[in-house]
Amino acid sequence: MLVFMRLHAMVRKRVNSWYYMNKKVHIKTYGCQMNVYDSVRMADVLAPAGYEETPLLEEADLVILNTCHIREKAAEKVYSELGRLRDFRKESGRGDMLIAVGGCVAQAEGEEMLRRAPYVDFVMGSQSYHELPRLVREARTKKGGGVALDFPQVQKFDLLPQESRAQGSAAFVAVQEGCDKFCTFCVVPYTRGAEYSRPHADIMREVRDLVENKGAIEVTLLGQNVNAYHGGVSLAGLIVQLAEIEGLERIRYTTSHPRDMRDDLLEAHRDIPKLMPYLHLPIQAGSDRILKAMNRKHTAAEYIETIEKLRALRLDMAFSGDFIVGFPGESDEDFEDTLRVVETVGYASAYSFKYSPRPGTPAADMEAQVPEEVKSERLSRLQALLNRQMQQFNESCVGREMEVILDRPGKHPGQLVGRSPYNQAVHVENAAHLAGKLVKLRITSASANSLGGELAQGAASEAA
Repeated sequence: MLVFMRLHAMVRKRVNSWYYMNKKVHIKTYGCQMNVYDSVRMADVLAPAGYEETPLLEEADLVILNTCHIREKAAEKVYSELGRLRDFRKESGRGDMLIAVGGCVAQAEGEEMLRRAPYVDFVMGSQSYHELPRLVREARTKKGGGVALDFPQVQKFDLLPQESRAQGSAAFVAVQEGCDKFCTFCVVPYTRGAEYSRPHADIMREVRDLVENKGAIEVTLLGQNVNAYHGGVSLAGLIVQLAEIEGLERIRYTTSHPRDMRDDLLEAHRDIPKLMPYLHLPIQAGSDRILKAMNRKHTAAEYIETIEKLRALRLDMAFSGDFIVGFPGESDEDFEDTLRVVETVGYASAYSFKYSPRPGTPAADMEAQVPEEVKSERLSRLQALLNRQMQQFNESCVGREMEVILDRPGKHPGQLVGRSPYNQAVHVENAAHLAGKLVKLRITSASANSLGGELAQGAASEAA
């Protein structure tokens, strides 16, 4: 009998091992670059459990929606996508395909999501995807209902694989997560938790691996408030150390808060050539009255002073920003203040949105909500101004030579697309042999959203 029980256990173990081999996971990512990074790390966590990532839904044994909760109706869009997945699973006869939801909508909705969509197999929050193997295992055996929404005492970064399987010449690296700012319109402190900075030694180890073993020549340092980083050194100190890594050619960081633009970080843009001359620095509004209502803890003048300091330190600096129009109580004069800030700064790129109430945030309960038609009219005016500035900046690049990492295929055979130092998309023809390379291009054309280029004199031989 004992021999039989041991044989049965051995067979069951081998069957389970075979069952979890050669499985495929399809991850659909919404929202910010941090979510893109999280999706890569989800795939890393699942790899030892036998899951290989696939871009094809039809191949998937597990589908994960990695969600974002920043914009209005984000949750409803997730439920709509879940309904399509439910129908696909039924119509395709894929009853064993697991459906999961991760990210900020999952963190905010929690048990409510399983109540509204009981066919979802499990839900995990922004800090819990290191628990994926357990959640998948339990979903396979219990058929759904798992929830992981805790903010663990041990940070999730400590529980992830030390190395990422991510390949490519341009890589994302999360260095900071969470937010302590509590802007009145924002859900991030509630879905991502308090600010946490990874130890700088861990980041150095990850970046060295990306450069030495994965082919990265550019890294973008990510965080909800990345310039609040304090993992043993400041963000500027981290950048100084990263710049010493041989083979790493370019460094970026996003997203920054104006309150945390310290002098050492400003000076890093002057002193470190590998740090790109481009900064995404959201202001949200140009009116001090609205900035105070948003709990931004800076003024428009202080924001503009930071911009001017950076331009004095590095003449080729360019800027991107975020704007919200129609915040509760915003008057015509407040909106005109925002337009004045835009005119003063002159943006190379920008993101602008109508204010949308996020449940649970202080601004959602404020009086004097701005009518929808007023928001729409203001957004149209703001975007017209920003689009003119973006077009002008792109046109100013024509005739210049820029180094561009050609990291993805374009629409046409032989065409490659990359990112300029200013984060613009740049396409070049007949360059397939330079994929993944940092090459010097001469910019020959500009549109509102991209640049065209050709290889500069001697660029091909230098890249080789």
